This record gives sequence, structure tokens and C-alpha cells, in this order.
Amino acid sequence: MNSKKTIPVSLNDPRVDTFPIPPFEQQKQPFPGLVSKMIPVPDHGETSYKGSSRLKGRKALVTGGDSGIGRAVAIAFAREGADVAINYLPDEEPDAQDVVNLLSKEGHKIVAIPGDIRDEKFCQRLVKDAALQLGGLDLLVNNAGRQQFCNSIKDLTTEAFDATFKTNVYAMFWITKAALEYLPRGSSIINTSSVQAFLPSDNLLDYSQTKASIVAFTKGLAKQLALEGIRVNSVAPGPYWTVLQTSGGQPQEKVEKFGEQAPLGRPGQPAEIAGMYVALASNENSYTSGQVWCSDGGTGTL
Repeated sequence: MNSKKTIPVSLNDPRVDTFPIPPFEQQKQPFPGLVSKMIPVPDHGETSYKGSSRLKGRKALVTGGDSGIGRAVAIAFAREGADVAINYLPDEEPDAQDVVNLLSKEGHKIVAIPGDIRDEKFCQRLVKDAALQLGGLDLLVNNAGRQQFCNSIKDLTTEAFDATFKTNVYAMFWITKAALEYLPRGSSIINTSSVQAFLPSDNLLDYSQTKASIVAFTKGLAKQLALEGIRVNSVAPGPYWTVLQTSGGQPQEKVEKFGEQAPLGRPGQPAEIAGMYVALASNENSYTSGQVWCSDGGTGTL
């Protein structure tokens, strides 16, 4: 009797099949960077994600929707039947247009709204424009983030500290507050935190603080909005292969080995986490609020 296990055609070994493993090439881009210049280019689900109408008729705003996890979420939401608005920095226009062209050709409604979410008035306009162009709003994904490594607090400037908090924390507050004018009962808010909130790296001091703040914001707001029938949850990614890492998020020596320390031996690809956002957005998880779902390649952070 042959005791050797065979893997069914429908399964992939998450450690070695399909996705790239380190070492990666040296690569450095100025912040915020572009997906098209990454080696290898991340998988956002462009060809792999198949929808099943789980979000049919929904209307979503996704910040940072041009690249990385936000891009994967925008693609997944659209293919699940939602109309989607994405926000991004003007420098990221090429990536944003790739998303718009891809989803438009498939017949999905996709709205692009560039602008800097470190500005409160822009955040208010962003929400208003998204709701007007989509004809409403019932899904909000606060995903856009700033991550720039710094090895010592002695070198961490107030300007850099402020930019990280404005992008990751203040904008989430401003956008969520503005969105409440439009979100009906049954809506869902999903915030992108990080394993850095629980296991902070020594060179991501400011970034880790913001991600911990997002966890507290999520849990507290979930209690506030429960009576309004609005669910609030968070996703905490581990090492994911996104342009955030190659545009100053990590030093080059760590980029080359990025994800190597995870039990699965590689970084996650954005397409691999999009399903978490879909699940939290859908009515299938209507009793789930105030939660933080982690995806970290087997480390077991949460």
C-alpha cells in the first residue's frame, strides 16, 4: 500500500506552490512607490479572484485602493457585486488607472478619487464624492497606510511621526466620522491594522503605535455603533508583499528576505487576504463586530 499523500488538483501547498518565496531582488522606490516597478509584481487577484455575488448591490469606499491589500480588496469587492470607489495619492495614478481599467472592462462600477487623506477637509470631500458617485455608501475600508522604517527614536523626526499618524490614525477618524452621515443600518466598517500592533518591530516605532491605535479604535467604535446596526472590525496582516515594503517600509536587506521568518517561509500576496475583508463585509458575518482577524503566515500572532 502506497502511504504517500497526493495533493488533489484543487489544492495548493501554501508554502511552496504558486507564490514567490525569498530571496527577492534588491529594489528601492521613493514613497509611495508603484506596483508595476516591483519584482516580482504582487498578486492582487487580477486573474485569480472569482466572485459569487456575496456583496451584490453594496457600495464601498476603499482607501489605498490602487495597490497592495487595498487593491486586492477593491478587486474582490467589485467581483462580488459591489460598486467601488478607491482613494489614493496623485503620485499613484498609474496604479489606480490599472485598477479602473481592469474592473471597468469587466463591467463593474469603479470610481477613482485621488487626494491626500492627511487633510481633514479632503477626507470629508472624499466621503461625500464617493457617496454621490456610487449612489450611497454602506461599506468603508480604512486601509491606506504610511510605513517608513527608522532604526532609532533619535532619528525619528516630528514631521515623519506626524505624517504617519495623520495617514494611519487621523484620516481613519475623519473618514469614518464623515461616513456616518451616509452609512445605513447593516453597514460595515473594516480597518486595516497589522501584527505590528501586537509584536512591534524595533524599526517601526511610529507605525506600530498607529496600528495599535487602530485596534483600540475598532473595538471602541464597534460598541458605539452597535445600537445603530453598524459593524466595525479590523484585519491585521502579517508580512505581505506590497509596495509599502519596497518604498521605505523596510531596509533593503530585509526586503530581500521579506517573509522568510514566517512558518510558511514567504510573504503573503494581497490576493490571499482579500477574502477576509469580503467575509467581514458580507451579511454572512452579521454577528461579528469589534473583532481583529489576523493573517500572518502561521506565526499565530492572535
